[in-house]
Parts: sequence; structure tokens; C-alpha cells
Amino acid sequence: MNLQNITAGLPLNEAKKALIMIHGRGASSNDILSISRHLEVKDFALIAPQAENRTWYPYSFLVPIDENEPSLTKSLETIAQVVIAIEENGIKKENIYFLGFSQGACLALEFTARNAAKYGGVVAFTGGLIGDKVHESHYKGNFENTPIFIGTSDPDFHVPVERVKETTKLLEKMGAAVTTKIYDNMGHTISQDEVDLANQLIFSLK
Repeated sequence: MNLQNITAGLPLNEAKKALIMIHGRGASSNDILSISRHLEVKDFALIAPQAENRTWYPYSFLVPIDENEPSLTKSLETIAQVVIAIEENGIKKENIYFLGFSQGACLALEFTARNAAKYGGVVAFTGGLIGDKVHESHYKGNFENTPIFIGTSDPDFHVPVERVKETTKLLEKMGAAVTTKIYDNMGHTISQDEVDLANQLIFSLK
């Protein structure tokens, strides 16, 4: 498969770990890859798929799911293809990591919850599960203690804290080890504290 992805870090066929980095709305692969300079991922292959027209789905992640189709399904399929390509290079699921910001964080959480397994870890910088509500029937599998970090601001213009809490609850029910941190008036951004926690909770685990 031609991933049409921007890659960085170690070549896939040399790495033992891979990090899928998912950009936010209006951003690019390069934007999200730039965060890797601040992460403890020197021994990782980094793959950052690029959304068509820089958006993974057209509307808010809180609208009824049908309104974001067919873009949402296509975007989830893109992530699935990246996972397959990584596995074809001999990297096991338990060494595959996900990181996203905003729309990318929502997509990272949605994909992993729909395909729960023991992954290396998931980092969601401001995001939650997708839909007008948390549709529990959409999610299957068991995270088998996969570490997940969700950081968000209260308030956040795009992501209500209530959805973050509902997301945390469901992921824990599915066997994930979730750490959620809510920051007062942080704004829609990624803070140094979030980066530090992502390194501590996810990337520096051996």
C-alpha cells in the first residue's frame, strides 16, 4: 500500500515501535510531526497520514454520525490501512501508538475504541469519542490495560468536558488505563504539561 503519508523517525522496516500521528482540522502531517521533537520517540517510526482538504470529517464531532459521513468512515479506513502497513513491517499491535490533536484526537480515540486491543498507548490532546452521544454499541474489544492519556481545557470551545468524561468512562470499561487531566482555561492548544505527561505515561514506558 502506498500510504501517501509523511514519515519520520526510524524507517518502518527498522523500527520496533510505530507512532501514528493524526493532525487536527485545517492542519497538516508536517504540523503534527513537529510535535515529535518534544516526545520521547527516538526509537519509533512516525507516520502522519494527511487528510483530504486538511479535514478528517466536515462538521463538529458532536453532530449525529451520519452527518459526518462518508468522510468519517473513509478517515477511519485510512487509519486502519496505516495499522495494516505497520503490522506488515513486523511491528506488533502492542508496539503501535496513536497520538492526535483536536479532530485528530477524536479520530485516534474513535479508531482505537472501535478496534480495541492491547496497543502501546494513545495520546489525545483535546478530544473525545465521536457522535451526538457516546454510542456504546459502536465499540468492541478490550484494551488490556493500554495506557491512554487525554488532556483538555475547561472550557474548550470545540470539546465539552462532559464528553471527555464520558469517553474516559467508556474506555475504562473497555479495559484501558486512562489518565485524564482537565486544565483550567488552557485554550485550544497543547501545553508543555500535557507533553510531559504523554512522555511519562505513554512513551517512556518500557
